[in-house]
Amino acid sequence: MRYEIKGSPFPVVICYLENGEQMITEGGGMSWMSPNMKMETTTNGGLGKAIGRMFSNDKMFQNRYTCEGSNGMISFASCFPGEIKAVEINPGEEYICAKSSFLASTPGVDMSVFFRKKLSTGFFGGEGFIMQRFTGQGLLFIEIDGTPIEYDLQAGEKIILDTGHLVMMSASCKMDVQTIKGAKNILFGGEGLFNTVIEGPGKVVLQSMPISNLAGTLSRYMPSTGGNGG
Repeated sequence: MRYEIKGSPFPVVICYLENGEQMITEGGGMSWMSPNMKMETTTNGGLGKAIGRMFSNDKMFQNRYTCEGSNGMISFASCFPGEIKAVEINPGEEYICAKSSFLASTPGVDMSVFFRKKLSTGFFGGEGFIMQRFTGQGLLFIEIDGTPIEYDLQAGEKIILDTGHLVMMSASCKMDVQTIKGAKNILFGGEGLFNTVIEGPGKVVLQSMPISNLAGTLSRYMPSTGGNGG
């Protein structure tokens, strides 16, 4: 399969398939395609995985598109200004991604639910208790809010993140939370009470503009819906 990623700030990945090749996406993920692409709606792994996807902010059912006959084409567009990143997953590799980052993949990529075991990281880490785990072999496309920034952390090396900036990390990385020190920093620093700490070894992909941050910024300029009665 060939692919190309086009457009900015609303990118799209266009996949060129040969006869028999397939792509997986969540319901409503397809943007446009050639007439010889056959769609099949599936739980893609059974009811358990479908329910797990629902908890990770994805749709329960996924669509499998198969190229039939001659070569075909199918595209998947991002729903937010940013970039689309292609991730090659090989046997033995495992990546943890933020909820709703999945855009599309080849059938060999297995998506499951990743539960964060520590209560502190679930409550205060900014990503909640449930994230997405990707294993198997194939090509994965993820959505990134804003610009992606990548780091390769060595063993014991750490990076501190504000809420929502994590997109993807190797499963070998550790995630924890760190309390911001100092009453003045907490009250007037504007950073909240906690930051997320990622520790290597492994790859970390961050995003420059989480949609939650953008929504918070825009909300300050929205007119109030309240009014005086009477």
